[in-house]
Amino acid sequence: MPKIAEIEPTPNPNAMKFILREPLTWGITRSYDKPEQTVGDPLAMALFDIEHVTNVFYVDHWVTVTQDGGADWEQLMRDLAVPIREAPSADAQSAQLAEQSSEAMDPAKLSPEDRERLDKINAALDEQVRPYLQNDGGDLYVVGLEGNKLSVHYQGACGSCPSSLSGTLAGIENLVRQIEPDMEVVAV
Repeated sequence: MPKIAEIEPTPNPNAMKFILREPLTWGITRSYDKPEQTVGDPLAMALFDIEHVTNVFYVDHWVTVTQDGGADWEQLMRDLAVPIREAPSADAQSAQLAEQSSEAMDPAKLSPEDRERLDKINAALDEQVRPYLQNDGGDLYVVGLEGNKLSVHYQGACGSCPSSLSGTLAGIENLVRQIEPDMEVVAV
């Protein structure tokens, strides 16, 4: 659960920025202008449940909350701090995703052909990609294999690194295409 390191005012007098000690996401931006948009995002839903909240924006180590101008910031910040502190960190979400993917990628649920394909792909990733990611404080795991679509998830430092979502992903796709020319690789 993220700890709040500090709270800063923004140029907008109706918005405050909460800076966190642990990231909530790794490079994935969440932005909501109305409560109806928050379906599936427990943190944003909880923040919009607080009276006067009109906008929620967060990524990595910070959350910005905008109010309608009718609330006392001192009390509102105390109210907002509760769901922010209770939100799962990016590491916890990653662990949950890894657990779900290991269930989905259960070898017993894959066809023998898909198991063989996945073994070849993982061997190449183990040899040519993961050591470099781990050296940089991150990692990568396969979340799914459906037809010609391989879903991967970055962990640690790689989760918020811009090069992970561009250059490294292209390199992984090129590597995987040496094994299977029609494979598409997507980061989730």
